[in-house]
Amino acid sequence: MPRPNKPKKVRSLPLCDRFFPGKENCISHEIQMTVEEYETLRLIDYLGQNQEACAAEMGVGRATVQAMYTEARKKTARFLIEGASLRIQGGNYCIEDQRQAGGRGVRGADKMKIAVTYDQGQVFQHFGHTEHFKIYETEEGKILSSEIVDTNGQGHGALAGFLKNMGAEVLICGGIGGGARNALAEAGIRLYPGACGDADAQVEAFLKGSLDYDPDTVCSHHHHGEGDNCGHHGHGKECGHGYCGQ
Repeated sequence: MPRPNKPKKVRSLPLCDRFFPGKENCISHEIQMTVEEYETLRLIDYLGQNQEACAAEMGVGRATVQAMYTEARKKTARFLIEGASLRIQGGNYCIEDQRQAGGRGVRGADKMKIAVTYDQGQVFQHFGHTEHFKIYETEEGKILSSEIVDTNGQGHGALAGFLKNMGAEVLICGGIGGGARNALAEAGIRLYPGACGDADAQVEAFLKGSLDYDPDTVCSHHHHGEGDNCGHHGHGKECGHGYCGQ
């Protein structure tokens, strides 16, 4: 009798689980990628881990990771070349560090530092111009302590290095541009943009797995008195200091 296939450990479900070519009417077929195949891409290609480290994090052997990773890359190549849609779903996996599968936000089981763009108690809505972060020390899903730190005039990409030096593993913010996103990814900091409102409340929500955020939030900062318009696709509502689209 064959041994049951062991579930692979996955940190969280993908923020987006379906992708299309530029013209949806040109879709010829759909390619399906399992959640654990996606996880190998996240760990190896996105976070830069080697296959041995990926295997340890997912709780499987290196040969299993190699097979899943090879399959995931083939499916990604097919998606780019064949004009197909790509859906990430199914597989044999278990969610780690998250209260429920598909929940918005991650419940930290161990010690974690969470940074929030901060201004007068609120989530500041323009990452590149934030003057303060509030850094939270958390453990077992609870806030142990917090402090407000000054960025000392640093902005945009330099802030990623600043947060890394502070030991931050997660950033909760309002609007944020593409360059800063890339810098945070290179620093290994998980990003939760599009958050809005009281900073303490957003961290509490994150730890409970119920943070309301939008991974597609973009930030278009205007000068000449126009203010911050950091919203989802440019349409936002006023929230604290600036604009936060919901």
